[in-house]
Amino acid sequence: MALLWDGITGALQLILHADPEFLAIVRLSLLVSGLATLLAAIVGIPAGVALALGHFPGRTTLEVVVNTGMGLPPVVVGLTVMLFLWRSGPLGSLQLLYTPQAMILAQFIVAAPIAAGVTRSALSLLDPELVDALRVFGAGPITMGWELIRAALPQVIFAIAAAFGRAIAEVGASLMVGGDIKGQTRILTTAIALESSRGDFALALALGIVLLALAFLVNAALRIAPSLSALLAPR
Repeated sequence: MALLWDGITGALQLILHADPEFLAIVRLSLLVSGLATLLAAIVGIPAGVALALGHFPGRTTLEVVVNTGMGLPPVVVGLTVMLFLWRSGPLGSLQLLYTPQAMILAQFIVAAPIAAGVTRSALSLLDPELVDALRVFGAGPITMGWELIRAALPQVIFAIAAAFGRAIAEVGASLMVGGDIKGQTRILTTAIALESSRGDFALALALGIVLLALAFLVNAALRIAPSLSALLAPR
């Protein structure tokens, strides 16, 4: 218990004193996971809309890819990205291995299927008459997709939040392609793992508290999603 208490008090000191190393880790984590989630939303939400509405060549393959990706082991993603970015790999000339960009790519790959799958499920629960009405009024694919996203906005926001949760909590792939280089590629999850192994429980607990705070904020965003939907709804 003494060890746990010392860790908690040390964590509070780091947070209250705004330790520079601690803040740098938090900033990089938010940057990496935020950009990965943005890319996942840009790719995943349209893919989810297409799966929910479309009948096109390759739809079954895309659905299998999304379903598989939702349960894809992060270490497999990390290994694959590493092989592509390795010096002798297809993208080795870009020299992205052990950089934040490589971590963004790895987190994007694990988060995008979550955004697509949850969006697909959300749109499939909408009233089919809404889709028929949009078709009757001559809505094209883009217009129809946008209107359905607006109709299911709280659930689509949940899809983005779930993708962010997947990205920010990911450790295996990020560690493999980014390492844990101080001042360059240290993020919350990799730093927690490293500092725990070193016995620096104060910093590890501080970083863990930040992760919990982010989870709280994501859930708070889910709570206000219906209100946001009401504000954006056509009047």
